[in-house]
Amino acid sequence: FQYLKRFDQGYNLDTFCYKSHSVEGNPAECLQQFLLHCGITDPSWSELRNFTWFLNVQLRDCEASDFCNPHLIQDTLQGF
Repeated sequence: FQYLKRFDQGYNLDTFCYKSHSVEGNPAECLQQFLLHCGITDPSWSELRNFTWFLNVQLRDCEASDFCNPHLIQDTLQGF
């Protein structure tokens, strides 16, 4: 949710890192973001769950990757 919210607001996500202790928004806003970005017109709960699970796995791997660490690659792969 934190990534999707910042993406919609035009933030640079290269330097953003998920904060599990930070509570943002409310359940309705979270659901709205997932419905907006999941890519399915009328998704089931199962489809929303699969979307959020896959997104979380991809973002966690991205945060752990040296290729996506702005402190290591600086401007070489900006936006990668």
